[in-house]
Amino acid sequence: MTAFWTRAHAWFTDAGIDVKAVMTDNGTGYRSHAFRDALGPIRHVRTRPYRPQTNGKVERLNRTLLEEWAYARAYRSETERTAAFAPWLHHYNHHRPHTAINGTPASRAPNLPSHNT
Repeated sequence: MTAFWTRAHAWFTDAGIDVKAVMTDNGTGYRSHAFRDALGPIRHVRTRPYRPQTNGKVERLNRTLLEEWAYARAYRSETERTAAFAPWLHHYNHHRPHTAINGTPASRAPNLPSHNT
């Protein structure tokens, strides 16, 4: 968990996004001292146990990933599927309309560098 957070935080920082809080479930990796130390001054919010509603957005993203990328078509190999991910993710974040937010995820982060063509 710590290695992932370190890479994600570096990506957000490079993109000009100031992370103020991180929400996780209560898994052991997120309760570790190493994860706490990696977060530093960033606020750590944990989901309430036995409240699947809290994870609704990530569950919806997982479903969309399956339907629109992972199983949207037959891939000849896992390498081909992996290669299709970055273009799909760019489309998802910058061009695909999201009715719940009346725009795209990138439109919700106005300080993103202009790399959404």
